Amino acid sequence: MSAARRAKAVAAILLPPLGAAIVGILIWESIARGLAIPAYLLPPPSAVAAAAFANAGPLASACLTTSLTALAGFVASAVFGVVTAFVLASSRLVERAFYPYALILQTVPIVAIAPLLVLWFGVGPRAVAASAFIVSVFPVITNTLAGVRAVDPSLRDLFKLYGASHAQVLVKLELPHALPNITTGLRIACGLAVIGAIVGELVAGFAEGSPGLGIVVMTAYRQLRTDLLFAAVLASAFVGIAMFVGISTLSAVALRRYERNN
Repeated sequence: MSAARRAKAVAAILLPPLGAAIVGILIWESIARGLAIPAYLLPPPSAVAAAAFANAGPLASACLTTSLTALAGFVASAVFGVVTAFVLASSRLVERAFYPYALILQTVPIVAIAPLLVLWFGVGPRAVAASAFIVSVFPVITNTLAGVRAVDPSLRDLFKLYGASHAQVLVKLELPHALPNITTGLRIACGLAVIGAIVGELVAGFAEGSPGLGIVVMTAYRQLRTDLLFAAVLASAFVGIAMFVGISTLSAVALRRYERNN
């Protein structure tokens, strides 16, 4: 693909959302100023931008703190989720016995169990990372399990016919076949990890170092600094998008290698 075609392809992807964002910002600014809405209820985008610029240092530090804890929870959920899915796929009895408990992790509100995380892990990043892990692990388990279960039974029979060991079936058949599902689960989980980290910060706070975005949101809310609150929310969205783009890029590379080898 030529450079001109790449530029057109990138423009076709980026211009529509950028245009929609610009229109939305202009409408938001017009409504906030035209209706003279109090700034503590709905600050105009210009005020949010000014607050973000004035607090660029603390916001950047908070982004880094939240990103690290979210990434730690995400990595833990990726490893644990994939391993758990393959264990569940090894036996229908094991799946029926333990899969409902994986479902419980998805259905129990993280806000309800976040205080327990503080009791178990203490105030600080460990409790926040645990919150991110609990929120993000279920999509990894379900998508990986679906990928393993979708392996063609005739291929399994062929591997058995040639005397392949369980480890060889796992590495050469099940894992490559489930890779597209695994990457889908990881893309879902990375965004959920950011949500879990921020919720964990709202409850667990921080013991040392820089506060995360959840603490910035809560502090701005208590001070009725709605402009800073909006800036922190937008910063958290940026963290989630950055993680999603990173994981999507790595997933695309892994899938291309998988397709090339098959």
